[in-house]
Amino acid sequence: MKTIQLGKIGPAVAVPGLGTMGMSDMYGNKETRNDAESIATIHAALDMGINFLDTGDYYGMGHNELLIREALKGRSEKPVISVKFGALRSPAGDWLGFDMRPEAVKTFAAYSLNRLGAEAIDIYQPGRVHPTIPIEDTVGAIADLVQQGKVKYIGLSEASPETVRRAHAVHPITAVEVEYSLASRVIENELLQVCRELGIGIVAYGVLSRGLLSGELTGQFAPTDFRAHAPRFTGENFEANKKRVALLQEMAKEKGCTASQLALAWVLHQGNDILPLFGTTKQSRLKENIDAGDIPLSTEELARLDKNFPEGAFAGTRYAAPQMGMVVNK
Repeated sequence: MKTIQLGKIGPAVAVPGLGTMGMSDMYGNKETRNDAESIATIHAALDMGINFLDTGDYYGMGHNELLIREALKGRSEKPVISVKFGALRSPAGDWLGFDMRPEAVKTFAAYSLNRLGAEAIDIYQPGRVHPTIPIEDTVGAIADLVQQGKVKYIGLSEASPETVRRAHAVHPITAVEVEYSLASRVIENELLQVCRELGIGIVAYGVLSRGLLSGELTGQFAPTDFRAHAPRFTGENFEANKKRVALLQEMAKEKGCTASQLALAWVLHQGNDILPLFGTTKQSRLKENIDAGDIPLSTEELARLDKNFPEGAFAGTRYAAPQMGMVVNK
């Protein structure tokens, strides 16, 4: 697998990386969760060369970190683990807001270190930027953890260009995690350029737009699946988006690959400073995603994709209104 350095100062990571959120939360429902298959999928991913796992302490209210700890038991080579923090959840799983106060940052880190069974968190980052708590205070608290040897690198998630600059002035930022795909290209307006100027890597999540770009979604989601309430995946928006995805499927057929592979290959062609993440709960889908790294795209093919999938081509926002309120890159 291809290896890149994540940002100017970050670790070397194989491309692509594995997002583990869906193993604990957000998609489907708790009853369909299969921990044994998820652990086997992580094992298979690591055996295939993946060495970057993306998680959040609020994925399944700690379940995801415990799952990763179990999957890594007995393995001498440990992957880079990126942890997001700050979201507040109720016992029922409701979202209650975010807490980025310095004392909360250090408390969240203590619990993550314990759940992961780790001496240090590889990349630690707030899951969102708090509207009233200065980013300097949040990043300053993480910088204290770096000095104490409890965190190796600092990241941000869904941060604006201005916020990235302010945070980077406090302590070097290694990576910004942000949604980036043929269906969500807003970071090309400014954020991508700022990160490149500062030597900050991009960790691209949602590269398949939560399965939309696979062309395999039916529009029928469990009530606990967040896509059931996201405008991009419901009603007339979803029907319009299926027609757009049909263009991607047509191009993929011409290339002899799947639509998912073509969408992932496009992100892989956007620069060596970008680490795309894909998520799956099944071993059977790993090779399909990893093989996207072997798909070449010509200048003409990239231009055709750009023409058919410009920013704004897809109908509906990627999150429901309350969640969009916490996203600055819209």
